[in-house]
Amino acid sequence: RGGTETSVFLNTLTPKFYVALTGTSSLISGLILIFEWWYFRKYGTSFIEQVSVSHLRPLLGGVESSTTTGLFSSVNGEAEPRPSVSECKVWRNPLNLFRGAEYSRYTWVTGKEPLTYYDMNLSAQDHQTFFTGDTQQIKAEDTVMQKAWRERNPQARIRAAYQAIEMNHELYTHSGKSQINFLIQCAAAYVLLAEEEATTITEAERLFKQALRSGKREQRVQDPVTSLRPLTLNINLLVYIKRRLAMCARKLGRIKEAVKMMRDLMKEFPLLGMLNIHENLLEALLELQAYADVQAVLAKYDDISLPKSATICYTSALLKARAVSEKFSPEAASRRGLSTAEMNAVEAIHRAVEFNPHVPKYLLEMKSLILPPEHILKRGDSEAVAYAFFHLQHWKRAEGALNLLHCTWEGTFRIIPYPLEKGHLFYPYPGCTETADRELLPTFHEVSVYPKKELPFFILFTAGLCSFTAMLAMLTHQFPELMGVFVKAFFSTLFTPLGFFADKMESFMPSSFWHQLTRI
Repeated sequence: RGGTETSVFLNTLTPKFYVALTGTSSLISGLILIFEWWYFRKYGTSFIEQVSVSHLRPLLGGVESSTTTGLFSSVNGEAEPRPSVSECKVWRNPLNLFRGAEYSRYTWVTGKEPLTYYDMNLSAQDHQTFFTGDTQQIKAEDTVMQKAWRERNPQARIRAAYQAIEMNHELYTHSGKSQINFLIQCAAAYVLLAEEEATTITEAERLFKQALRSGKREQRVQDPVTSLRPLTLNINLLVYIKRRLAMCARKLGRIKEAVKMMRDLMKEFPLLGMLNIHENLLEALLELQAYADVQAVLAKYDDISLPKSATICYTSALLKARAVSEKFSPEAASRRGLSTAEMNAVEAIHRAVEFNPHVPKYLLEMKSLILPPEHILKRGDSEAVAYAFFHLQHWKRAEGALNLLHCTWEGTFRIIPYPLEKGHLFYPYPGCTETADRELLPTFHEVSVYPKKELPFFILFTAGLCSFTAMLAMLTHQFPELMGVFVKAFFSTLFTPLGFFADKMESFMPSSFWHQLTRI
């Protein structure tokens, strides 16, 4: 009887009803799609999914997911700031390699150029700006080394450096400001030769020491104009030479000597924090496995008021992971939950991955490493390459650290569903990093980009529902009779099992029961 009543009801419906039904369904699903998309763009999550997780899941007996906002804090216990999105600024790589002793050797072996012209041009601009003598006016002789830095051909740069040294020897017997200026430029010439002509680190160290002696000799020369005031060596050039000497000692295995030189340099020039000498110090201390000293440096530089870097964030994560990684087991952690120390390590990894999500791909050897560029973009692939190139060995040395990283790093992307517009601990991930990294990294390297989260299921489902109902509305409007036949056949098929079930129930139940049920 139920099936008969359904057939009678369907036969009484007109084609206009089907047009109105499908049109209304299409409109409602379209409005839901628009609202879902707006909510996702603003808050980074689906509204339906949010309601399901926050309200329906607890009612059904599920555990409400705890918020992760405010999990991390600085060493002072304050929450990390979220400054506004800044422009993509390129920084000098604190651990950049030597062109002659390292980059050129790579070219000789592989035939590939590890440095882009854009990267080398930035270095040339740095050298012209930082290595110019402290003179009020630019003399003709000052242009010798400036021209050398601008030369595109390496051999032309080397020839210009030798020309500056020869001119210095020719004028050494002369007195006056010209002599002082050329002593300054002579130090810069030795720097260029150490960077580009030296084919070994030992030879580069010898030339840097020669550059430092030139600077010390220059400091003893009196300015003939003031007669009492010594003209000091350009501070930027002096710091550069001492830093590179410390890096030479590090590469030659004299690590304790390198650490002392870096500490002395930081103590002598405390205001030059933008040069990030502490990153060189952190890497050398990790090589010594002096983890207490590493933590002391982090306590000073991993501060809320100071800019972050991959070295700061990932070194902090490494220290916390090292404390628990040796005995860490994903299966055991899933059964008993994470301990306090393990939670701190996981949170530190999430923090580091949010700052630069590309680093784990290199630490876990999911992507091949290349030589790091001379300039890096913070939070970009270039910074990830530079960090992993020098720190992969330190992660491998800490037993189980890479395993913990492998198990936890992808969880960061669930915390940050829409990273380009809304971050968690840091400001939103800059969208310009990919373009800048393509300029800094060689063409044979595949640039890594931020893994974008896929659209939530409910947005895709609503979009499909809207498209399906819109198509039905259009077909019903064009072919109302035919669509009516299809709908009647569909509902008849759908309700046939229900009608059969109702007939069976009626045969089992007394007629008085159905009479009372009808009255209710």
